[in-house]
Amino acid sequence: MSVLRVPDPAAALRDFVARVSPYDPEPAAGPVGSVDVRTGDGVETILVTPHLARALAEALAGYRDRADRGTCASCGGRRLDENLHCADCGRLHGVLGEVIASQAERVRLGEPAGSGDAAP
Repeated sequence: MSVLRVPDPAAALRDFVARVSPYDPEPAAGPVGSVDVRTGDGVETILVTPHLARALAEALAGYRDRADRGTCASCGGRRLDENLHCADCGRLHGVLGEVIASQAERVRLGEPAGSGDAAP
């Protein structure tokens, strides 16, 4: 079992600033605010320019969690696992989920393979 390493939030923000700041069209404009990042090591203050604020807002708006597999068609829950099984209502999601659920029901009922609603 692997242990997930939690990234240092201050280092992540510093790295982001380093990647974005060279492209600031008005570096002399100065900061419009600041962000304080509190960690076990103390507080780090990052000055936020208009360019950095736009870049940060775009990055956050564009972020999609790796676990986001959409919403369940049955209950609207957002906890679909990698097999599109809803942890909230138990239903398999999507067309593939319906096919799998239908086949599982046929097996449960003891129907022969290949039987079902498919056209000949």
